[in-house]
Amino acid sequence: MMNSPSRRAVLAGMGAVAGHAALAEAPLTTERPLPRGVVVPREGRTNALVANSGVNGAVTFALADAETGEMLDMRQQGRPMPPASTLKAVTSIYALDRLGRDFQFETKVLADGKIVDGELRGDLWLVGGGDPTLTSDGLADLAKAVAEAGISRISGTFFVWADALPRSDRIDSDQPDVVAYNPSYGGLNLNFNRVHFEWIPDGDEIEITMQARALRFSPETNVARMRMVDRPGPVYEYKKGLQADYWSVARDSLGKKPGARWLPVRFPALYAGDAFRAVARLQGLKLPFPEVAQNPAVGRVIASTSSEKLEDVLTGMMRYSTNLTAEAVGMAASLVNGVPLANLIGSGSRMAGWAQMRFGTRRMTFRDHSGLGYDSEINAQDMVDILRQGQDCEGLMKSLAIADPGRTDGKPMEGVSAVAKTGTLNFVSSLVGYIYTKSGRKLVFAIFTADKQRRDSIPTELRERPPGSRSWANRSRRLQKGLLAEWAEQFERA
Repeated sequence: MMNSPSRRAVLAGMGAVAGHAALAEAPLTTERPLPRGVVVPREGRTNALVANSGVNGAVTFALADAETGEMLDMRQQGRPMPPASTLKAVTSIYALDRLGRDFQFETKVLADGKIVDGELRGDLWLVGGGDPTLTSDGLADLAKAVAEAGISRISGTFFVWADALPRSDRIDSDQPDVVAYNPSYGGLNLNFNRVHFEWIPDGDEIEITMQARALRFSPETNVARMRMVDRPGPVYEYKKGLQADYWSVARDSLGKKPGARWLPVRFPALYAGDAFRAVARLQGLKLPFPEVAQNPAVGRVIASTSSEKLEDVLTGMMRYSTNLTAEAVGMAASLVNGVPLANLIGSGSRMAGWAQMRFGTRRMTFRDHSGLGYDSEINAQDMVDILRQGQDCEGLMKSLAIADPGRTDGKPMEGVSAVAKTGTLNFVSSLVGYIYTKSGRKLVFAIFTADKQRRDSIPTELRERPPGSRSWANRSRRLQKGLLAEWAEQFERA
């Protein structure tokens, strides 16, 4: 069994991007900003921060003592809100509880037949186990092992099997076609189910490539194809074929300088099989175009590769907020009891039911495990309860500096530390995590902000970068940091 090297480095290089969308509601109440010079009572400071933040829409939060569970500060804490990528914190706790921190995804190659004079007299199978971190480098290691087993050609079919997890060509149907943070998912994934589109101008010509890019191997793919066209817009257009993605790009939009971007893949099993063919060819192994298997794989295992342990996979997911990883580990956790799973929505519902049974939460709706979908909701009180009782995810979160409100140079508060998970969609900004005060007191918090009216007015084609969303998110983040600083000071000691 082989472990593909540097998966976390590959993840960093592939630049996982958080989704853009939105879900929210208008505030139930609107606080009026206080006049300058008025001294705000201690218990009213957080409301004053909200009132003066410039954040339109709903603002809810909850703060509790991590040891006792005592609620210390709250605002509309029972109101359902979109968690965005902070849902990945719940998914992490769910996966660790159901699968265990040492769980590993496994990808195998099976041979169904005898090997005679370098020929496999039968079928070869690439069998996915749902690994969201499998890369072209991992496939190259598998291909090398197959060649070392004495196979240079096959007489039968090259099958790819992808039914270890439910399959779909995208996580969320409401996102634009072009966004790479909304890829396909299933039991056989590759390079986070994204293809690397690159263009290099050369005089009047432009060279373009579509590659299954990784650190060591970047084979070109036939499953995602690009052509340049002369048109004023849109920049990209997508058509789904029977066995391939067909993209076109407006030639003038590429400009005069080299560039690249990731695009989503809608046929992940064929994409992985096609990339495996390419890296196998480098080992002298000739394979036909893959066929997606409709029946379970058969044969003996001749090569396998495993993901990192779950705890490490989740660390990468939380750091880079990879949506595919969240969906894969969430669905794997939902299947651990052997009960069949129809789709991603069903898996999200199972996670919500688990949270209610495990932590006594009251009202939540999970449509996925990444938080990308518009319809997932959780309230701040329930999020705090889950984080307080299920602190397995604390070590997976990134450190967050809290600026000292008494300084103008932006330096952080001395003796105060925090770890957190962010969540960002269109006109949605969330932050959940833990604060350690100067005295060592541990606090757990959840802050949700959203402007549903603004989100609902965005046409689908503008959802990748809607006007006004960045400035709105910046105001929300300033509010979040202000709340953390206030809490760290106000609730320093029990």
